[in-house]
Amino acid sequence: MCKIEEHSFVRGSHLRREGFSHLEANCTPLATSSLYSSAFPSGPKIDAQSPSYPLLQYPLFAFFVMFLPLIDSVGWLEVSAIRRCGNVDVSVTEQVAEEMPIAIVINGISHAVMMATPRDLEEFAIGFALSEGIVKSACDIFDVEPLVNSYSAEVQLTIAQEDFVRLKQNRRAMSGPSGCGVCGTESIELLELFPGPIPASTRVTNVQSTAVREAGKLLPAYQRLMRLTGGVHAAAWCNLEGNIRFAFEDVGRHNALDKLIGHLGKSNLPTEGGFVFMSSRASYELVRKAAKVGIPMLATISAPTSLAIDIALRAGIRLVSFCREDRFVEYSS
Repeated sequence: MCKIEEHSFVRGSHLRREGFSHLEANCTPLATSSLYSSAFPSGPKIDAQSPSYPLLQYPLFAFFVMFLPLIDSVGWLEVSAIRRCGNVDVSVTEQVAEEMPIAIVINGISHAVMMATPRDLEEFAIGFALSEGIVKSACDIFDVEPLVNSYSAEVQLTIAQEDFVRLKQNRRAMSGPSGCGVCGTESIELLELFPGPIPASTRVTNVQSTAVREAGKLLPAYQRLMRLTGGVHAAAWCNLEGNIRFAFEDVGRHNALDKLIGHLGKSNLPTEGGFVFMSSRASYELVRKAAKVGIPMLATISAPTSLAIDIALRAGIRLVSFCREDRFVEYSS
């Protein structure tokens, strides 16, 4: 495992990280997100006295777990601010979600620049390659190398030559903000709005309202960045009972979903037998990405768009939105 040195200093009112990707010589670079976020996914608080966690009885291990939230500082910054309440001004320190341009470089050629949160970058790039149809399987990605600087990052992917030739034939020079799903597409013909139906064998009809309610109830415990900053989306992978297996966060909802898809691919996990629960609205690009990788169901807290419903119906994806407590709306026509 590589050692990553991280240095912080205050410039003006902003806490800025320098040397973010400074690595020891002769090491394979790893993103800090892979060291912290993926190794220790956000989740419910752990009771040190619980018999389920006997290692926490050891002082050194318990000390490490206690201070883990302080270590996992990737994806947010502290800034000085003034909080105003009526006629009273108070100087405070606020936590804000980090956003920066992240270039996805494929076989040495820059393919896309997305505005995203610089954590879980390996998962982000793998998921992007899968959900955009650049590769058909994570096995076609031979190497992933995230490099993070102070104000930008890039992830270098090495993919199979066959996939790279196809990519060059259908070149998409993409530059997108956090909420953009189609930025950089050169023509409507290249957009591929309707990616085709998912396999009938993976479709789900037996997810009960209790599972959707359970996922919605559990999601806040997995939203560490949201609790800190109030400014990110979450995508969670749930089993058919609504238990959350893992979740990823980002300032962009489609980035959060790409990170989840990348984790599924990287871990060689099947997409059948589960569903995605998201803290956002159901925009078209979320349903399109789900269809590209065979995710059978998408549940969102907020409303869908008409195009999202259309894509879901054509692809055979079960789309439920307005998921609040024991209520949701399912779209069938």
